Amino acid sequence: MEYLEISQHDDFRALEIYKSYCETFPADEQRNEKQFRGLFMNQKVKVYSVLRELENIGYLICWEMTDFVFLEHFEIFSEFRSKKYGSEILADLFKKYLHIVLEAEPSDLDEDAKRRISFYEQNGFNIIDENYVQPPYDPEKNSLNLCLLANWKPEKTDWIKEEIYDVVYR
Repeated sequence: MEYLEISQHDDFRALEIYKSYCETFPADEQRNEKQFRGLFMNQKVKVYSVLRELENIGYLICWEMTDFVFLEHFEIFSEFRSKKYGSEILADLFKKYLHIVLEAEPSDLDEDAKRRISFYEQNGFNIIDENYVQPPYDPEKNSLNLCLLANWKPEKTDWIKEEIYDVVYR
């Protein structure tokens, strides 16, 4: 796998990422186009196109926080799913970042959410907060009850949530 950092919102890969992002994630879990473009100007954000044999198979949107990386969005494009690429990407992230945090829908939401939580747990993540609320991206969107997962077991999660709220959702 190769991870190509995308630095411009008008790069053809960024446009492909945004198109898939809008098709894959529910509206309340998405930034609008202006907000998405703003990610490329934020020094804390890294948008990576994931390449396998020079083909774009997915993307990562990572926030480099004080003591952890927040994986805001992670997607393998539909035609490349069920090939173990997601596990390979997470293994690569574990080599690069000591502490990783991400959000996911609770497993009791539906079968997809159950599979997603199971996937993350099989790949080294644990639920660290089952009562986490993702703030809305803008006033027209809803907050979401999600789980917060991490690849380590912090004693407390307040500081993690506070930094995510202050940096990612401000």
